[in-house]
Amino acid sequence: MRMREGEPARRQPVSPSVPLLARMNIRWRLTLTYSALYFAVGVLLLIVMYPVIGQTVAPFYRRTVLLPGATREQAEAVVQEYRRQWQAAVGAGESTFLTLSLPVLIGVGLAAMIAGYLVADRALRPVRKMTEIARKLSENTLAHQRIALGGPKDELQELADTFDTMLTRLNDAYDGGRRFVANASHELRTPVTINRTVIEVALSLPGGPADLRTLGHVLLEVNARTERLIEGLLALARSEREPATRESVDMREILATALRDAAAPGVEISADLRPAWTTGNRALLERCAAELAANAFGHNLAENGRVRALVRVLGGSVSIELTNTGPHVPRYAVDDLFEPFQRLYPDRPGAGLGLAIVRAIVRTHGGTVTATPRDGGGLTVAVRLPRAVG
Repeated sequence: MRMREGEPARRQPVSPSVPLLARMNIRWRLTLTYSALYFAVGVLLLIVMYPVIGQTVAPFYRRTVLLPGATREQAEAVVQEYRRQWQAAVGAGESTFLTLSLPVLIGVGLAAMIAGYLVADRALRPVRKMTEIARKLSENTLAHQRIALGGPKDELQELADTFDTMLTRLNDAYDGGRRFVANASHELRTPVTINRTVIEVALSLPGGPADLRTLGHVLLEVNARTERLIEGLLALARSEREPATRESVDMREILATALRDAAAPGVEISADLRPAWTTGNRALLERCAAELAANAFGHNLAENGRVRALVRVLGGSVSIELTNTGPHVPRYAVDDLFEPFQRLYPDRPGAGLGLAIVRAIVRTHGGTVTATPRDGGGLTVAVRLPRAVG
């Protein structure tokens, strides 16, 4: 299944056979690594200090004791008693050292874990910023969205600068592609218009052969399709740019006009249009509504067709839905409908740019568009746009 452009990648489930540490996020791995190192240093310190306790206690029992008139047996008994007291003192010192050190070591380890979590959180803050900006980026925000991390010249700063450079190159590439399409389409309009004029003039002359007049009408139809294609390419190139001007627009009014202009005989319209204001470029939103309506009527049944239109406010967004009857649309082909020049049924009118233009306009306005096949044929296209504030 191909992932739709702009849709976040789905995380694959982690196999239970993967070690627990590998399943943790990097913040917890850094925290545990920092805590483990700190704990290991503490244990090493205990191992080093443990024999030192005996060496510290021993000098208090290494002294000369005079026993005048004592027998050999009495002297040995005194020596054994001193040795027993010395061993007991060393053992008590070592036991007290362990008793006091272990809780301190555990407490310091927990404190090291908390400190490690905070340090890892602060160290990963620039990475989170880069991730948030990368998630917000789209083809339409490359021109003005950059990380601009700032701070000392370290590895993260170099990574952010490299990422910004890559964004600039991508933006230049997208702009170059859009300019090429727009310029090529604009240059093609003049010769195509001249061709149409020449054919119309030739057809208007009296006395022409019937075959030649039939050929002229065919050429006019082909020329009209070419003109629609060029206009669609121009509209697609313009709709992918960030709108220069924005204003409050009532989508109820715009969609009502688009439905009225696109209405076709034999297709029944059912509309529930409520006031729904959004902020955007009026010309682009009118083109978006026109393409939605043209798609709903153009890909419908020739007789007894239906189009159901809804405009309403849902929470903080404006919802626009158009549902039509028509040919069957396989679910696997839905995502391809938003790609340029994708036509599910080649015998239908159009150049395959309508929904691509809709998607480009909706994205430049910070919205989303989805399509869902209907049982029995037809399609439901749903657009969500940010609701106007105020």
